[in-house]
Amino acid sequence: MVIERYGKVPLRLKEMATPEISECEVLAEIHAASINPIDFKIRDGKVKLLVKYKMPLILGNDFSGVVAKVGSKVTRFKVGDEIYARPRKSKIGTFPEYIAVHENDIALKPKNLSFEEAASIPLVGLTSYQALTDILQL
Repeated sequence: MVIERYGKVPLRLKEMATPEISECEVLAEIHAASINPIDFKIRDGKVKLLVKYKMPLILGNDFSGVVAKVGSKVTRFKVGDEIYARPRKSKIGTFPEYIAVHENDIALKPKNLSFEEAASIPLVGLTSYQALTDILQL
């Protein structure tokens, strides 16, 4: 699902090429992705002064899935690993079938969570952590 321009325009289904990975990235087959308020803010252009995105833009900030391919310098993951992640701001795009993501941005999916449950954690978890540590200094 992509947007071609900023604004309250609908997402559009578009065929995109499977991303290429760098030596420190994995190619993940996405099984579930969550929708967050930031996705609407990005779509509406409310963060374009902070982060510049190239169009067409695939939205989505967290996902869970399975490692389909690993870069030559990836050491912590292998093909078949079940993972979840919040890709860095410059590499968002968790609404397609596949995503290239740096190995430092992913973690093994807890076995007791479904893909849907795991996909709902990364951004919300990061936001909660930042509120508790950065703002409340706990």
